[in-house]
Amino acid sequence: MKNIPDRAADRKEVIPPAVRHVLRKLTAAGYEAWCVGGCVRDTLLGRPPEDWDVTTSATPEQVMEVFPRRTIPTGIRHGTLTVRSGTGGVEVTTYRIDGVYEDHRRPSSVSFTGSLEEDLKRRDFTINAIAMGLDGELQDPCHGRDDLQAGVLRCIGAPDERFAEDALRLMRGLRFAAALGFRLVPDVAESIRRNRALLAEIAPERIQTELCKLLRGPHATDILRQYPEIIGVFWPEVLDMIGFEQRNPHHCYDVWEHTLHAMDGVQSGDLTLRLTMFLHDIGKPRTFQLDENGVGHFYGHPAVGRDMSREMLQRLHFPKVLRERVSRLVELHDRPLVATEKAVRRALNQYGEEMFRQLLAVKRADHLAQSDTDRRRLETVEEVERILRALLEQQACFSLKQLAVNGDDLLSLGLSGKRIGRTLDALLNSVIEGELPNDRDVLLEAARKRNGLPSGKRRRRRRRKPSAPPKTESAAQ
Repeated sequence: MKNIPDRAADRKEVIPPAVRHVLRKLTAAGYEAWCVGGCVRDTLLGRPPEDWDVTTSATPEQVMEVFPRRTIPTGIRHGTLTVRSGTGGVEVTTYRIDGVYEDHRRPSSVSFTGSLEEDLKRRDFTINAIAMGLDGELQDPCHGRDDLQAGVLRCIGAPDERFAEDALRLMRGLRFAAALGFRLVPDVAESIRRNRALLAEIAPERIQTELCKLLRGPHATDILRQYPEIIGVFWPEVLDMIGFEQRNPHHCYDVWEHTLHAMDGVQSGDLTLRLTMFLHDIGKPRTFQLDENGVGHFYGHPAVGRDMSREMLQRLHFPKVLRERVSRLVELHDRPLVATEKAVRRALNQYGEEMFRQLLAVKRADHLAQSDTDRRRLETVEEVERILRALLEQQACFSLKQLAVNGDDLLSLGLSGKRIGRTLDALLNSVIEGELPNDRDVLLEAARKRNGLPSGKRRRRRRRKPSAPPKTESAAQ
């Protein structure tokens, strides 16, 4: 059972001032106005809402009259305006009834209605069809509050009809279950599996958005374990991992179960790490080999996985920066670590602090999802992390921007062009290798020596013995 707040007074206090102002102005003008959708659901669950939506009996034209010069027609064809406020904007939509869905995406037409109940009944799931007024009062004709208390996800009406209207609701259902820890009621679960092919009709960007929210959910692995065939519609490569036995003493799970356990080993809200662990062994089924002893090996699977993950992420139009980072981590996830200061400085130079920390998180999660027969690799990760912390506390130099000399310093020595860059790289490498300290005078002297310039050290001049004063006549006498 979920802990749902009972007092309207407690609920109304959560409504942000800008939203409260919109509700108050619309009701003062004689219209109905309610908070609706995810913001109400999250408020009832004690979760901070990401955004607030308002539904109203006022038509778009009437909303514009209530808020002159403050409305933006963000979706006026479907009755949606954004009312500007000092803290951003509040989306306001007129009560509506959807027409026929011809492309499994959006209604071909909408008609406005004066009934809040009709507007709520056009929505996807009961938990998203609860309205809350300015005073915290609830309107719940679909009994979504009961489903919130029971922790279940139920469609409004027949699930097949809801998913045929907008196929993205298939992914939204899984996403809500992953985020909230809810159970899909049997007819919804069966309908999602039965209608999964409809996802092929959905734009990749829309699938990507829902997939990201699903993977970040604290219960994502439970949902992926139950519904892998849904992911397989747009990423069929995933299906090859299911039940693929590794036949290796380092692994106690098949590739799919290892992947899910590894995902649990990284922070749920970190999309980069979640995607990396989801895809880190995607290349294994294509690289499997058995040796003469019947032991399984996956030679080259990180490089194969790198190329596969990059293409899979591109297929859903993930941003280039994200797909390059994830595919690079996939490539590196099986590379051995060396727990020495010199090796850690090299890694910091090669990857940067952020990516190196991500790689360590990836390797820890990977090792934790393996057998307990060899804990040395996990201990190596922990030792590398200890060295990393110590180097960062010491403000150790591992990049050009930390080097005690720069291009201007070398320019003042008479160097120019590519010699400056090559010399800086050589000096940095010497510092990383522990051959030179990160000291300006020492580095400048090394730069002079490398480029055949005269030493900058001053030679000590021998002091001449003071000559004896000339003898005076009196002294001579």
